[in-house]
Amino acid sequence: MSAFLETLTLADAIGSFGALVVVGAYFATQMRMMNSDDLVFPVLNLAGSILIVYSLLQNFNLASMLIESFWILISMIGIVQFFRLRRAR
Repeated sequence: MSAFLETLTLADAIGSFGALVVVGAYFATQMRMMNSDDLVFPVLNLAGSILIVYSLLQNFNLASMLIESFWILISMIGIVQFFRLRRAR
């Protein structure tokens, strides 16, 4: 375990934290601790995905970059939708 931690770069740590943020947000919605209609859900997904993209810019992987790009786009759409619906009320 210590050998693994010695090889962990800052980019790896940032990306791993981003993955925990995304998974944590999803877990919170599944446990009904967070509603996916709330603003916090797409914001957490956006933040987590940006952190993952940072790590991917250091250690590129096309498939991961594609999914994170879509995740960022969908999260941004969710944020815009939240404010549109809020303004309409």
